[in-house]
Order: sequence, then structure tokens, then C-alpha cells
Amino acid sequence: MSDHINADPAELAKFSALAHRWWDPESEFRPLHQINPLRLEWINGISPLEGQQVLDVGCGGGILSDSMARKGAQVTGIDLASKSLRIAQLHALETGTPHVQYREVSVEDLAAEVPGTFDTVTCMEMLEHVPDPASVIQACARLVKPGGWVFFSTINRNAKAFMLAVVGAEYILGMLPKGTHEYAKFIKPSELASASRLAGLDIVHSRGLEYNPLTKRYWLSADTSVNYMLAARRAAV
Repeated sequence: MSDHINADPAELAKFSALAHRWWDPESEFRPLHQINPLRLEWINGISPLEGQQVLDVGCGGGILSDSMARKGAQVTGIDLASKSLRIAQLHALETGTPHVQYREVSVEDLAAEVPGTFDTVTCMEMLEHVPDPASVIQACARLVKPGGWVFFSTINRNAKAFMLAVVGAEYILGMLPKGTHEYAKFIKPSELASASRLAGLDIVHSRGLEYNPLTKRYWLSADTSVNYMLAARRAAV
């Protein structure tokens, strides 16, 4: 176990306090429930999940982990928020989700323990909540097998993202609890791509995620100016 954990105690406490609401589709986690089918199909379309060993980094209450397991993957979800993990484990037991397990371990420690183990690694809506995102990216790259895929999603850092993801989503529309995001921690796609290349990953695909507050509908597009996802591949040996 490393002496320094790459996590913000305030962030862990924030998500732990809401843990019991992870699986309520009308709760603060409603946006995650709504976007999950979109990101799941995007991931599965690039790296078909059936039969794969998959790691979900920063899995929270297990919304993505659970759905990837139901696509036929052997899924390990990791997080450092104990309460969220217990909720994820309880949901898997109650619903009989096959082939999913959860561990309270940092991605850096897991990379030291089992490098090159996973066919696919996902790290969604997590990088903007940690003190050192580059360390997470490096660990994800170490954990994936040569030729395997790593998927990241986060929020761009610009005036539009601030207005929509912080002011709009948290303060005007009330889609997220106030204080969910800290603008200074947002990451530009060019920064994420650069950190990925330094970690030995090649960015292959990108996708934006848009939202219409009138229709309350999300969709994927080529617009990465606010919420976006990147698919990166580790070079095959």
C-alpha cells in the first residue's frame, strides 16, 4: 500500500454522504443513470465487452460496472469511498448481477499489484475529482494489456463548460448538488491527450456528450467543448 493516496478527503466524504442514493434514478445521480446507456454502448462498440476482463476506476455505486457485467464482462470496480462500494456490492447481490466484484483500493496500488491484467479500463467522471489526474492516467495505462483500451471521461475547462457544468447544472437547474465540481480541476482534451501519450496510450476516438435542458435529453456528438470522452489504446507488443 502506498503512503500517499491520490484522493481528496473532502471529495470522498461528499460522495460517501450521498452513497445511499446512488441507485435512485431520481436522485442527485440521475444524470449518471441517464448517460450510462450512451457511454456503455460507446465503450462496447469500440471494445466489445463480452468475455473481457474489465476494470472500472472510480466506480462509485457501480452504475457503469454493473451494466458492463451485464454485457458479459468480468468486471472489477474500484473506489476509495467505502460507503459507495458497499452500496455497489449490495446492489449486485440484490439484483443478481453476475461477474462483478468491488475493491477498496487506489488505482496506483492496483497497478503495482496486477499490471497488464485488463482488456479494458474505464475511468469515467473521476479525473476532475482527484489531486493528481496524471497519476491516475499512468496507472490506468499500466493496468491495461498491450493492445487493450482505456476510456476516460471528464469535463473541458473553458467558459462554456463553467457556465453549463457548474453554474447551469449545479445552481440554475439543480441537476447536481452545489459544489460537485471545482472549475480549476476541469481538464482540456489536449491536456488529457498529452498525459495519455506520456503514459504510453494513443488517443483513437473522442466523443462529446450534450444535454438539452428543455427536452432533458442527452446525446453523443462531435462537440467536446463541455463533457467529453476519449478512447485510448495501449500499443500492442
